[in-house]
Amino acid sequence: MNSVTNKIAFFSTQPYDKVFFNKYNESGFQLDFFETQLNPQTVILIENGSVVCVFVNDMVNEEVIRQLAEKKVKIIALRCAGFNNVDLEAAKKYNLKVCRVPAYSPQAVAEHAMAMILTLNRKTHKAYNRVREQNFSLNGLLGFDLFGKTIGIIGTGNIGKAFAKIASGFGCKVLAYDIVENDEMLKDGVSFVGLEDIFKLSDIISLHCPLNDQTKHLINKKSIDSMKDSVMIINTSRGGLIETASVIEGLKDGKIGYLGIDVYEQEEKLFFRDLSDDIIQDDAIQRLMSFPNVLVTAHQAFFTNEALTQIALVTFGNIESLLLDNDIENKSALLV
Repeated sequence: MNSVTNKIAFFSTQPYDKVFFNKYNESGFQLDFFETQLNPQTVILIENGSVVCVFVNDMVNEEVIRQLAEKKVKIIALRCAGFNNVDLEAAKKYNLKVCRVPAYSPQAVAEHAMAMILTLNRKTHKAYNRVREQNFSLNGLLGFDLFGKTIGIIGTGNIGKAFAKIASGFGCKVLAYDIVENDEMLKDGVSFVGLEDIFKLSDIISLHCPLNDQTKHLINKKSIDSMKDSVMIINTSRGGLIETASVIEGLKDGKIGYLGIDVYEQEEKLFFRDLSDDIIQDDAIQRLMSFPNVLVTAHQAFFTNEALTQIALVTFGNIESLLLDNDIENKSALLV
């Protein structure tokens, strides 16, 4: 590969990105790491490279793609599964290839979803802080048996399927909704039902579907009104699945008993940054964090050693295949 094709520009880079991509850079790519997000103003940072590597909150709209094409960039490589931040039609228009990592560690995200359920239910985060202050009272820490509860899963891809196995292991009744029923999950005892039944029958609802025009604000006032009182909602997928204002109202009136979110609709202004010395201007996230029955983690669900290893390996593999004009083995990894 020549000096142009041998360079990859990474955006929204964190220290762990450098560690894992440097570790698995067996082909000797030149890696340029930028902490800033990719947007129309930061495209200028790219010099003499044919590949950009982006993450969930980078802006890859038509204006950015046009500038990438002018800089002779050939490949947009997402180091994540979601791609709602990329204008695929614009990529086709300017003849840029787009690839992603469709499955890195479904177990990582599924296990984090269950961790959020257990934390919200048994309030271990509050107990930890209490005991450190020598407060050994149990008042306010009452939970419920997860065994026998009904968990509704929306989206049964790799992560939803992994989460279903975990929920079944706890002795839960598992309901699922997706456009196509999964035969393996049916054999495992999962019942596929309509979306309305997921909302109506579930004690806990866990979101594992992609964000698109059909799923945007899937959780809204109408769907919340149809849910059980004190329902628990978990979102480890995409922030835009939830209409934040409606969820806040549901929390205020007690309809929503618990909320666990690892993603947030406006997270690109917040997540992956240390804002401990700043005044956060986002009133919605401040309101959410003020509720005692809300747990927020900052897009942490994917963050395991196994997942980061797989992300690096698959991303490099995708790039190498496309630079050599070879097919990507996993067809779902190639978007354009």
